[in-house]
Amino acid sequence: MTQLAVCLGVAAWLSMPGVAAAARSAPPAKPDAGIRAAETWAFLAAPPPDPHAPKPATPPDPDGVRHVPGSARSYTNAQIDHGLLGVPDWFPQDHPPMPHVVAYGREPAKACGYCHLPDGSGVPVTASLAGLSKAYILEQIEAFRSGQRGNGPPATTQDMAEEARQLDAADVQLAAAYFASLKPAPRIRVVETSTVPETHWDYYVLVPDKSGAREPMGERVIEVPDDFSGYEMSDERVRYVAYVPRGSIARGAVLAARGDGAVQACEACHGADLRGAGNIPPLAGRSPTYLVRELILFRMGRRTNPEAVQMRAEAAHLTLRDMIALAAYAGSRRP
Repeated sequence: MTQLAVCLGVAAWLSMPGVAAAARSAPPAKPDAGIRAAETWAFLAAPPPDPHAPKPATPPDPDGVRHVPGSARSYTNAQIDHGLLGVPDWFPQDHPPMPHVVAYGREPAKACGYCHLPDGSGVPVTASLAGLSKAYILEQIEAFRSGQRGNGPPATTQDMAEEARQLDAADVQLAAAYFASLKPAPRIRVVETSTVPETHWDYYVLVPDKSGAREPMGERVIEVPDDFSGYEMSDERVRYVAYVPRGSIARGAVLAARGDGAVQACEACHGADLRGAGNIPPLAGRSPTYLVRELILFRMGRRTNPEAVQMRAEAAHLTLRDMIALAAYAGSRRP
């Protein structure tokens, strides 16, 4: 049976009245202890800062001018830290002109590019929008607006739900068309390892402690920017290292291509090499942390729009190890 036939077969099964109603009304799968523990690294948290980091002598000067390597542009700290003053656009040659709502927002809504970046690449706590179809982006904005997404932790999904309710219809169309026109670029390097740097949350991302200490990898994804300073300044060319347990990529490749028991092959719907198919989003090259987080949200019943029925059913059969393996494999593919 071809992958398309498998996908159509699942869709037909879900379209049967009794099955569809059961899928919509079925309670979300109860997260086990492993999945609950995963929220400490997959969901944005605010634990104490790195205890080994030196305390800054003075707070940053709001008028201090910043630069990133390879860019002729400069911005002040105030411009970088405030999404309503305009998104730092270090490399305008990397993307088409941004619509006003993407570059500046429209009060009270912040600029879309503030969280998703001008080239749509996003960061581990936000979605990468480049390469998604316009229809899919519109579908998700409506889900956020209606409370079918963002009705619980993590905080970033709740922020997006609030943003979606503040955007007008014209701006939503412009933003969706813009991000759908962008081509995703490779930003993730997936590294299998037995140990990982000790990390802490800083400015919405995990960063290694200054001590340089390492700890067992465990069943986690630890994703850190190569250049925290660039990340902090919204440099969209910053790359990330995603540390995953040994053997994850190979296991994820099997699950993606063939499935396992009740788990369907991901490629059946998300396309060969997970590059997407129509309005079904591509997964290749996306943040492994983000992918695990979304699988957890599907499993916990926090993505409730009708189009999410099938993914909620799939996530119910996935263990945390499965989720990490699939995310590691997807992140290792070229977008």
